[in-house]
Amino acid sequence: MNIVYYILLLILMLTGLFLNILGLPGLWLIVLSYIVYAVVTGWNIYVGLPSIIVVLLLALGAELVEFLAGAAGSHAAGGRKRGMLGAIVGGIIGGIVGTGVIPIPIVGTVIGACAGAFIGAFALEYTDKGADHAMRVGIGAAKGRFWGILWKSAFGILMFLVAAFAGLPMSDGPAVTPANTLPPATQPAGTMPATTMPATLPATTTPASPATPS
Repeated sequence: MNIVYYILLLILMLTGLFLNILGLPGLWLIVLSYIVYAVVTGWNIYVGLPSIIVVLLLALGAELVEFLAGAAGSHAAGGRKRGMLGAIVGGIIGGIVGTGVIPIPIVGTVIGACAGAFIGAFALEYTDKGADHAMRVGIGAAKGRFWGILWKSAFGILMFLVAAFAGLPMSDGPAVTPANTLPPATQPAGTMPATTMPATLPATTTPASPATPS
């Protein structure tokens, strides 16, 4: 049964990597799936606290890197909060559309997310700014989205490898020796070891009486 749980874990983690490209919290789906897997398979049998801490720290590091990449791209282009909001919403919508329009796994999602970030940031900045400013912010948002996806996906792949290797069900846990197979030295005190009767008893012979002289 544990191998079934392991396969489900791999499926959920792959789903998390895909959701991450869309801009959704896919890496946290990996963390949650890994913790649930640890619980249902028996704590510390396959998954222990050290590997969970490693996966959690990688997820936090990925969030920090994505935030810094996006903020740097938008700030360098002179973007404002509305531009960042447009980039986030546009990136999610664009990633979904790109996945359906471009039938190449991952590539269509990345292109759609970056294009959506550009369109979203451009549209909201253009409402009260000129086209040149909106264009700069849109390009900066697209660049930030691309580098954010790249670095966060790298962290996600590392999380996937750590969880897949640490959670691999190599065995069904520690073996338990049945009580009736214990050697005599380990039998509970006060019990006598069983003796085996021979399969056949030796034949008994009656000694012949001495002949009586006539």
